[in-house]
Amino acid sequence: MTTTTTTTIEEVPRIRAMSTVSDAEVHALADLLIDCVEGGASVSFMLPITRERALAFWRKVADGVARGERVLLVAEDAEGLLGTVQLVLDQPENQPHRAEVSKMLVYRRARRRGIGALLMGAAEDAAQEHRKTLLVLDTSSAEAERLYERMGWLRVGVIPGFALLPEGEPCGTTFFYRALAGHA
Repeated sequence: MTTTTTTTIEEVPRIRAMSTVSDAEVHALADLLIDCVEGGASVSFMLPITRERALAFWRKVADGVARGERVLLVAEDAEGLLGTVQLVLDQPENQPHRAEVSKMLVYRRARRRGIGALLMGAAEDAAQEHRKTLLVLDTSSAEAERLYERMGWLRVGVIPGFALLPEGEPCGTTFFYRALAGHA
């Protein structure tokens, strides 16, 4: 008797920059935002987060993408959206070399699979394509802090009580930066 063993290889997520954002994509991004906020992520929104607020946020992001003010990266697999991160390019005129990494979100069901690292690597690549040599970000997530430190980001410090968690408790926020090739 012959036994056949079938193993499944988990698909590596695909990272893509969105040059335009369709209405269906806005809805998918809103679902992701809601999942993260409901999971306790301090990403500018409080509970209860309404679908209307999430949709309004992503429509505003889509407008910024269309104007070239930000880069929107998404991680996807055969099942659909897994995560996203933004690179805010539109900075004051005395900071043309800088960009801010914003709203790195990964579905709770998709975490601990390297998606955050893939998104952050793609954000750094996009920054270099846009001739940005200094990146900054902030987080209130200990898990995200560990990721950023593993990727070579430098911790600047923590501001206690900087923001609120979705249920209203104050939380500290840690600031990081990363100098890219060409930074003076």
